[in-house]
Amino acid sequence: MPDATPTRPPLPPFDEASAVIKARLADDGWNSRDPAKVAQAYTVDSEWRNRAEFVKGRDAIEAFLARKWTRELEYRLIKELWAFTGNRIAVRFAYEYRDDSGNWFRAYGNENWAFAANGLMFRRIASINEHPIDVGERKFYWALGRRPDDHASLSELGF
Repeated sequence: MPDATPTRPPLPPFDEASAVIKARLADDGWNSRDPAKVAQAYTVDSEWRNRAEFVKGRDAIEAFLARKWTRELEYRLIKELWAFTGNRIAVRFAYEYRDDSGNWFRAYGNENWAFAANGLMFRRIASINEHPIDVGERKFYWALGRRPDDHASLSELGF
């Protein structure tokens, strides 16, 4: 009988090229703001720490993301590879969003990821800080959805 376990390439162990691809695929997924689609990148028993919130399991991840993107409107994110080894990747990121009152925010953070052999993430540890910004301070202006390939990186933006 064939193995029904889904795979999500690139698969560990990661080299620099595959870690960059994995980070970009995560960037693309999160910029879709589709909780069901994003949740498929995680194992069914994946464990998260997101700020002070602890989330366990794909269903809980999907519910968390649905809540997040209900509050964080016009969400745009950039992830950038920081480090990798074996089945682990660390990224830094920044995202911008507005609340339902029109106030803009920018969040900065770091994520540590651990992957199963099939390429699904089984652990995500995120440390995030955010602050209000004026609309004129925004840096992420692409149309909602996937970040264009030619958009400045976090490093190029000076973040």
